[in-house]
Amino acid sequence: MFGALMVGETNLNALIKSLSAVLHDGVFVFATCPPHQPIPDITPRMMFQEAEGMTLILLKSEAEAHSLPFEFPCRMITLNIHSSLEAVGFMAVIASELAKHDMGANPVSGFFHDHLFVPDGREQEAVAALENLAHSMS
Repeated sequence: MFGALMVGETNLNALIKSLSAVLHDGVFVFATCPPHQPIPDITPRMMFQEAEGMTLILLKSEAEAHSLPFEFPCRMITLNIHSSLEAVGFMAVIASELAKHDMGANPVSGFFHDHLFVPDGREQEAVAALENLAHSMS
């Protein structure tokens, strides 16, 4: 049984001021397995069931090893602040900041943190933009 869970931050200014971006090793990709097809013996970072199939976010090397077709080679950045799942506007501010640099991102929220998947090769630019955003609120 799990102990009491910490309540995530909902205050937008506090979220942005406390933001730190952690870049993970490896190149990730988005892949899919059709409905009713068994998922290969892999360890995806994230899985999401959709009507068309199971979306997998996994290391590119794993997708290639299992001959899974994939798209969007990207890098994973964790926003190292425990944001509430009910926080309003946090991802909008993050997406808007990256858009100023002509960069899209695929955000995914976990229970404790938000994660961004940004184009491979632009990860340092994304981390710098996020750090500048946090410093601008200080």
